[in-house]
Parts: sequence; C-alpha cells; structure tokens
Amino acid sequence: MISFKSLIGRLKIWIKVARLPFLTATFIPVFLGTAIGWSEAKRFDLVTFFMALVGASLLHLAVNLCNDYFDHVTRNDWLNKTPTPFSGGSRVIQEGMISPKGILAFSLACFTAGSLIGLWLNHRMGTNVILFLGITGVFLGFFYTALPLKIGYRGFGEMVVGFCFGPLVVMGSYYVQAMKFSWAAFWASVPIGILVGLILFINEFPDYEADRAVNKNTVVVLLGKEKAMILFNIFLWMVYIIIALCAIFRSLPWLSLITFLTIQAAFKIMGISKKNFDKVNELLPANAGTIGLHTMVGFLMSASFLLKAFF
Repeated sequence: MISFKSLIGRLKIWIKVARLPFLTATFIPVFLGTAIGWSEAKRFDLVTFFMALVGASLLHLAVNLCNDYFDHVTRNDWLNKTPTPFSGGSRVIQEGMISPKGILAFSLACFTAGSLIGLWLNHRMGTNVILFLGITGVFLGFFYTALPLKIGYRGFGEMVVGFCFGPLVVMGSYYVQAMKFSWAAFWASVPIGILVGLILFINEFPDYEADRAVNKNTVVVLLGKEKAMILFNIFLWMVYIIIALCAIFRSLPWLSLITFLTIQAAFKIMGISKKNFDKVNELLPANAGTIGLHTMVGFLMSASFLLKAFF
C-alpha cells in the first residue's frame, strides 16, 4: 500500500517533470484568442473555452516531456553543467527519478489526450480548421527535438515556438469561439508569439556550452552570446513597435497601448541581460522577467479587447 508521504513525493516529481509554471505560455494565447472572439463576435462558449485550454495545455506538456526524452537521447541535458529553473530540462531523467521510457510514454499519452480533445473540438465546429491547426501543432511540437527533424537543433526553434504559441494558438482559440478568422487576432498574436520565442531565446544562454557540444544550433550557439543578446533586445523592442504601429493603423484597438505599462519591466530585462548575458546566476532575473513580461503583455492585450467591447 502506497503511503500518503510517498504519494506526495511522486506527485512532486510529476509536477517537476511537467514544468507547470511554463503553462502560462499556453494559457495567455488561449485567453487572448477567446477575448478577441468575444469582443468581435460576441460569442463565448465556456465548454469550448475549457476544452481548448485543456487540450492546448496537454499538448504543451507533451512537448515538454518529449524534449526531455530526446535531449536525453542526444545527451544534451547530460552535458549541461549549468541547469537553472528555466533551462536544462526538468532533470528527472538525469536525477534517476523517472526512466526515459516512462517520460516518453507520458509524452505520447499527453499527445494522444490533447489530440482527442482537438478532434472533439473539430467535430463540434463542423469544419476541419481545428484538425489542420492541430496537426500542424502536434507535428512541430513532436519533431521540435524528435528524430529525424530535430527542428530545435537546426536554428529554427525560436521561430517555431513563437509561431506555435503565438498565431497558431491565438487563431485557434479565436476560431473555436467566433467560427472565423480575424486580422485583429493575427496581429495581436504576433507580439505574444515574439515574447514566447524570447522566453526560449534567453533560456538558451545558460545552455550554451551543452548545446554547442551536441550541435544543437540555437540562435545563441549560431551567433555567440554577445551578438545573440543584441538580437534578443532588438526583438524585445519590436514587441512594442508592432503594437504601436498596429494601434496607429487600427489593426489593434487603441486600448492595446495599455501594454506599454510594461515597458519599464522590459527596460529592466534589457539592462540585466546586457550586463549578465555570460553569467548564469546573474541572468536569472531576466529569465524570470521575460516570462512575467509575456504574461503581463498578454493579460493587458486581452483586457484591451474586452474593454473595447464594453466602451
């Protein structure tokens, strides 16, 4: 009989492997797409929203687990001597907590469960839009680190992650509510996608040595830390430039400019990253700050559409 203490211990291990705090990367685009759908189409179906959120979250978990397994296969995580709470994988394989086969099995189970929810949503919509979006997401998510494509090892990882957690999830979440596509949803998804890509980007700095050792050609490995940090800050600026231009040209509501309330946090991230891009521990506030910035910008962008609907 399993004791309560043992059960809690195993639960903590699975929470660690799932990396639940990173699910904000899924929650925010789902909330944003739903908010825009309600704002433009005046439609909100609670069951559809909940199932879209759960389905997307399961696929996100599946990708995290899949990455752990294949980064184990390439020995990427084994060679990482500077893991942090934000990078280097969950470490459960390296610490002997769960077997590699167990991680792969859990990943495939999450892919299956998320896909089944996607098929249910596709049937509920009466079209095949969600089917095609789902196939795209599952394919890119699995082959992000899986053989033979290993997309994240070939210099496209940041772009693919930005696309999947930006336009793909936002547009999908919008569609299941509004039953159509929207340019406003697309343009709102772009800065959100960039910010998710930047979360991955800045988390690659502590992994530089291990990534280079196994030919995992992230942007940081390809450019080197100093040039990569310049590019990171350029893209951080682009988030606000895109929002401003979209507000000016009315692709986004003018209320979307409330996202500029976060610019001080962005300046802080820039300052820390410029000074500490080659220092693992000193860079951690910027790693955490980028996750927080994505959450704040996404929340305020969602609020701008809800406020637009009211006023």
